[in-house]
Amino acid sequence: MPHHLHSTCPIASVLDIIGDKWTLLVIRDLALGKQHFSELQQSPERIATNILSNRLTRLQESELIERFPSPVYSGKEAYRLTSKGKTLKPILKSLALWGLKNIEGTRLPDDVSL
Repeated sequence: MPHHLHSTCPIASVLDIIGDKWTLLVIRDLALGKQHFSELQQSPERIATNILSNRLTRLQESELIERFPSPVYSGKEAYRLTSKGKTLKPILKSLALWGLKNIEGTRLPDDVSL
């Protein structure tokens, strides 16, 4: 078993990587096209800067995201999902659909479609 795995169970191993609220919300925002730290921080859930920095580092270490030179701001970095990270999109869609169906009062933002 690799040293970073706490369990050989695939569900437990996935949860070790993406099993907290903030990590999934960062992945959601990157999947929706946000690229910059400031954009990620301004999401409605208002993630704290230290938590955002930590989650970006963990996602990069897990090869789910990558940093690249910002196409908008000279000298700044941006983030995007890797090919591996993009494979999480159907999971996010399933979570969203489940929430819409089973949690009263949930809705998609006007600019998001499934």
